[in-house]
Amino acid sequence: MKQLVCTLFLLILNFSSAQKSEFKVIDKPINYSAERIQLSLEYLKEHHGLTQKTPTIVPKMIVLHYTAGGTVESNHQYFNKTHLESARNTLKKQSTLNVSSQYIVDRDGTIYQLMEPNMFARHTIGLNYCAIGIENIGSKKQPLTEKQVAANAHLIRYLTQKYKIEYLIGHSEYGVFRNSKLWKESDLKYFTGKEDPGKDFMSKVRIQVADLKLKNQPSN
Repeated sequence: MKQLVCTLFLLILNFSSAQKSEFKVIDKPINYSAERIQLSLEYLKEHHGLTQKTPTIVPKMIVLHYTAGGTVESNHQYFNKTHLESARNTLKKQSTLNVSSQYIVDRDGTIYQLMEPNMFARHTIGLNYCAIGIENIGSKKQPLTEKQVAANAHLIRYLTQKYKIEYLIGHSEYGVFRNSKLWKESDLKYFTGKEDPGKDFMSKVRIQVADLKLKNQPSN
């Protein structure tokens, strides 16, 4: 009996170790230059009404996205630029600060960290000041993978343990927070419709983290 218990214990340990190694987070930092810091502080003040000395956030929410194409490398190069490209006129009118996220998840489930999760990133209007963004390589024509589902679930668990995360949403769902206390956006007309990362992907991720009881609707 004792031998059976020991064997089961070792199997559980090995399974746990395999999970940890499978989802190792790789550092791939973007350039958080002095200029990016300044633009982030200006964004926090002008759009979220927050005057801060450092571009940090108090994470309460995780927002899942997809990149709408490209690779980890091409998206990293894009986020690495301090200023938005000229073609993104709607966003550029609000700020020249480039979009970014704290993480990117490749199609094989590899997780890349672009910055510390409590550093400010521009990825979700009205909620950047409290939201961690996770980008996934894929698009509507290139559906996200099961390995990305598992990797996102793992990352959500890690972040929920590290911070007081209360909410988990897809980018397409962020509009439900517009009339809540959590929403901070000075320009009431500044809003863009989104469809990422897809209902199927969100459903699969939510099943894997259901025990965390993360909300997808505002409390007020």
